[in-house]
Amino acid sequence: MFTQIDNTAMLSTAKKIKSICCIGAGYVGGPTMAVMAQKNPDIKVTVVDLNKQRIADWNDSDLTKLPIFEPGLDVVVQEARGRNLFFSTDVDKAIQEADMIFISVNTPTKTYGVGKGMAADLKYIELCARQIAQVATTDKIVVEKSTLPVKTAQAIKSILDNTGNGVKFQILSNPEFLAEGTAMTDLENPDRVLIGGEQTEDGLKAIQSLVNVYATWVPKAQILTTNIWSSELSKLVANAFLAQRVSSINAISELCEASGANVEEVSKAIGMDSRIGSKFLKASVGFGGSCFQKDILNLVYISKSLGLNEVADYWEQVIIMNNHQRNRFAKNIVSTLYNTVAGKKIAFLGWAFKKDTNDTRESAAIYVADQLIEEQANISVYDPKVTASRMQSDLNYLETRSETENETYVKTETDPYKAVEGAHAIAVLTEWDAFKTYDWQRIYDQMSKPAFIFDGRNVLDKSNLETIGFQVKSIGK
Repeated sequence: MFTQIDNTAMLSTAKKIKSICCIGAGYVGGPTMAVMAQKNPDIKVTVVDLNKQRIADWNDSDLTKLPIFEPGLDVVVQEARGRNLFFSTDVDKAIQEADMIFISVNTPTKTYGVGKGMAADLKYIELCARQIAQVATTDKIVVEKSTLPVKTAQAIKSILDNTGNGVKFQILSNPEFLAEGTAMTDLENPDRVLIGGEQTEDGLKAIQSLVNVYATWVPKAQILTTNIWSSELSKLVANAFLAQRVSSINAISELCEASGANVEEVSKAIGMDSRIGSKFLKASVGFGGSCFQKDILNLVYISKSLGLNEVADYWEQVIIMNNHQRNRFAKNIVSTLYNTVAGKKIAFLGWAFKKDTNDTRESAAIYVADQLIEEQANISVYDPKVTASRMQSDLNYLETRSETENETYVKTETDPYKAVEGAHAIAVLTEWDAFKTYDWQRIYDQMSKPAFIFDGRNVLDKSNLETIGFQVKSIGK
């Protein structure tokens, strides 16, 4: 059961946090700790990572070189860094000094062994726990910030409680509910903060210690507390429900294309129903990012492990539908271009999985590009925030072909007009706002004819483009 902490006695006995350590300086750890430090100037916050270059980028005086692009992040970092926000590679020192330790490391889907392709790989979580156990000489509150399967806290506690050095640990679950591109707004004005812990006297005191940190800027009515297992599961379920809505409207988009309906009109009609709501009902080439697919696969694996096969099948269909949407987008490009794209130039506008981020994990662009390369298309990519090396790494990770082949078929441009020059078709894979403002007449004039646009995000003015002369293929229309 969720509760709101409002216990005066507990408040007075809860440990006051003076120093926080966060292990992991990635998309969650960096921004979260920056805001936490900004809102709690009396707490020392140290973000540690073994990646020396990443830490160097966080410490760079040029704020445009921060390793993560997130609107508003640079302002917060500038205010807090050097005052009470620090970035370091000295993990042991930060652990030793901290009252509270956040674990915010990667938990990718396993690529080996039992659970391959579905279960979360927890090796980095275990390494963190063992390092904390080895280094700590004073009592600590350890907070799971990474997205983890249910009962992970039990494994962490088992490791920490068997160090034999007399140090006491309390384990909390505090999942993040951030949307990349709006993370700073999500952190400063969260819908809710969820904190799970043991329902013992010591566990409740640990929960209250973390509540006090958040309460400096989050209304207490929005700070929910529960047992640790409910907290861990809530994160997976939240992402599963959001992804389910995306796959649902994408399934309807195919039906719209076959029947002559317009998916945007359908989305608006059903979204005005107060029981449904309008969010996450925008048809597209498919969802991406670090969480949706990983968390649903994790949910599927947990369900199968517990013998809940029908539950597993239900949630797995969300992933199947998302993969299908990407596949049919790529196939539509090939079929529309007279069933061959061999030797043809296809310009990609966007590579990030969504606008206002440089994160490319599970981006639809990767998989669409992979299929088109199989058809020997020449792909030219422009994305305002994603580097050429990142794009190549994304393709190489699939291990579909050699790195040399990927470099041969995919080229990156820093000028969007250069990227589309001479192209047979343009595929819009990310909904960057700037794409709407381009000189589309100029683009049309420099493309091969007929000039095709495949709008995978439904962000362009289809009618205006068709007036110019483009042949436009949108999702669900």
